[in-house]
Amino acid sequence: MVQASTKIQAWWRGTLLRRTLLHATLRAWVIQCWWRQTRARQLEKKKWEALELYKRQIWATVKLQSCIRMWLVRQRYCDMLNAVRNMQNCWHGHICQFHDTFQGSYELTGSHLQLQLDIFLGSQVCRITDCIPFPIKN
Repeated sequence: MVQASTKIQAWWRGTLLRRTLLHATLRAWVIQCWWRQTRARQLEKKKWEALELYKRQIWATVKLQSCIRMWLVRQRYCDMLNAVRNMQNCWHGHICQFHDTFQGSYELTGSHLQLQLDIFLGSQVCRITDCIPFPIKN
C-alpha cells in the first residue's frame, strides 16, 4: 500500500510538474510571439521612415535641378533677346546710314532663333542664315 501510494504521489507530482512546465513554456512562447511582432512593426516603421526621407531628398534634388535649369534657360533667352535687340538697333542704324546695304529678318520661336542677313557689296550679295537653338529640355 505504501509503495502504491508512493507511485501515485510520484505520478501526480510529475503530472503537476509537467503541467507547470507546459504553462511556463506557453507563456514564454506567447511573450516571444508578441516581441517578434513588436520588433517587426518597429522595423517596418523604420523602413517607411527611411523611404520617406529618401523620397523627400530626391524631390528636393529634382526641384533644385528644375529651378537651376529654368534659371539657365531664362538667362540664355534673355541673352538671345538682348542680342536680337542689339542686331535690330545696328540694322536700323545701318539702314538709315547706308540705304539697302543690310537687309535681314529673324524669327524667334520658343525653341530657336532663325536669322537671315543679306549684305549687299556692290553687285555681290552675301547671305548669312543661321538657326540658334535654345537649350530647352522637352
